[in-house]
Amino acid sequence: MLVIHPDECIDCALCEPECPVDAIFSEDELPADQEGFLELNAELAEIWPNISEKKDALPDEEEWRDVPNKLQYLER
Repeated sequence: MLVIHPDECIDCALCEPECPVDAIFSEDELPADQEGFLELNAELAEIWPNISEKKDALPDEEEWRDVPNKLQYLER
């Protein structure tokens, strides 16, 4: 999971088509069942470090890609 800092985002929407799992939405197009992620995203963006270069996906990424309800596995 990655988060986007809401105060640093310039709303250019360039990240949306780059997301390999279609998990990025502009705030005005956010599906109702995803609204809880707005607060979580803002919270984690304050804690997690910024990424300054592209990294490889985790080795088990394909196994997790289509797993529903992954939020229960989030460790803070």
